[in-house]
Amino acid sequence: MRWRIFWLAAILVLAIACDKPQFKKPARLVSKDEMVDMLVDIHLADAVYQTQRYTSERLDKLKGADFYYSVLKKYQVPDSTFEQSLIYYASFPRDFEKMYTRVLNRLNEMEQQYTEKEEKPVNIGND
Repeated sequence: MRWRIFWLAAILVLAIACDKPQFKKPARLVSKDEMVDMLVDIHLADAVYQTQRYTSERLDKLKGADFYYSVLKKYQVPDSTFEQSLIYYASFPRDFEKMYTRVLNRLNEMEQQYTEKEEKPVNIGND
């Protein structure tokens, strides 16, 4: 009987503890829409860096962090604010997954637009 009460109490404590947010809302929180925009740009910057760093002497001298900070500079958001916002949003997995779905959808749309441009024949005026 004691063990049942112990396990019931333990489950109750865990259920209550898991219900509360683990992180307080930061004083300066990047909005969800701006966070999505920033994550899209960070992924694009990282892709440029990863695919071009060995083919360009200029990029070879840069680090991945330089691209990350350039995105933060574009949005005029300090890295501490971005990181706190990212941690805060990630503490709500379902909402964060929805945000990242928006990021991936936007990246996929960009890729489709780029692919469609590549596939279109160029009209050079020889009709």
